[in-house]
Amino acid sequence: MKVIGLMSGTSADGVDAALVEIVSEDEHPRIHLIAWDSLAYPPGLRERILGVASGGSTEDVCHLHAYLGELFAEAAVQVARRAGVELSGVDLIGSHGQTIHHLPAPRQEGTHDVRSTLQIGQPAVIAERTGVTTIADFRPRDLAAGGEGAPLTPIVHHALFACQDRGRVVLNVGGIANVTVLPAGAPASAVIGFDTGPGNVLLDEFVRATGLSCRGYDEDGRLAATGQIRPDLLNDLLKHPFIRRPPPKSTGRETFGPAFVGEFRGRLQMGGVSDLDGLATLTAFTIEAVVRNLHDFVFPRVAVHEVVVTGGGARNPFLMRRLAEALPECLVATSDDIGFPERPLEAVAFAHLAYLTATGRAGNLPGVTGAAGPRVLGCIVPGRGYRGLHHPRTGNQATGPFGN
Repeated sequence: MKVIGLMSGTSADGVDAALVEIVSEDEHPRIHLIAWDSLAYPPGLRERILGVASGGSTEDVCHLHAYLGELFAEAAVQVARRAGVELSGVDLIGSHGQTIHHLPAPRQEGTHDVRSTLQIGQPAVIAERTGVTTIADFRPRDLAAGGEGAPLTPIVHHALFACQDRGRVVLNVGGIANVTVLPAGAPASAVIGFDTGPGNVLLDEFVRATGLSCRGYDEDGRLAATGQIRPDLLNDLLKHPFIRRPPPKSTGRETFGPAFVGEFRGRLQMGGVSDLDGLATLTAFTIEAVVRNLHDFVFPRVAVHEVVVTGGGARNPFLMRRLAEALPECLVATSDDIGFPERPLEAVAFAHLAYLTATGRAGNLPGVTGAAGPRVLGCIVPGRGYRGLHHPRTGNQATGPFGN
């Protein structure tokens, strides 16, 4: 089955697309990356997305939902073209969409504990523009089952990185940092995973707010490397309740975002602390939050030999060096080092999740999200040649109900 995965993360700067071939001769699908690409959002769109995420109008959300569907469809067309594959030869598209809000903590409404999440990027537009059956909205089903709705990538981390003789942690440092714990030789049901706290989201927001770089981010961690970490501020940051909360847990820009950075900058100004020292301290906070979560919630339970870093953090030499220093008991490497490129990894994950849905298999891991049990995730928007959900568990579903 050929599947395109589409992903836009917390940074809200564009769409990553990956085309994969998934082969399943038994219960363990094998994933082969064919091609990947990125589509940058047009200038100003990021700010509009973050604006609706922090309180935009219903009209703006409605419009961006459809507009992002167009851009996600463009990204799918682009990656297929790069691979030299006709869209008629693609069986499925799996789209994460763009998260606008994520509220996994239950909020009482009458007799109901309501958990909610919202990703925009209209899948009906993607299916219409490409002609390919599109699966999206993966998170809400897990939330409905009492889970956090995140992280969902651990199931593909297990497929790609599980090892028979070495325990591994896959550390994704995207906008938010999360870990997948893969005990040596263990099945997917034994996987642990959770968000550890902020990843690049605070660093990027701080750089933009202070104007430290015209790029809007700290390239290679060079700016942070010139500052001095303030232990007093770092210790206060590490008292944040999310860092100390046991898993399962997930978070987002609602907790670690502009408001957090604004308050932190106020403290810097009151204490006469430079912006460079503030950036160095925030970078240390990101790293130390990961390290403390590993020491508190992972190392006592699982023997870990390697930490495999993915996401933008894997391309930050300063962050990688500090991680290696903070985790001397483990080999710290990137996913590229062990044979899989890190840039398309999350897009690959949503291709894999679409495949699981199409073949009637659960995409969540209850031990990760805290859901009441395994659930088939997502909503299906039919493309050309869609023939319904007959025979969902037999034969080659790619060329059956979902073939074009």
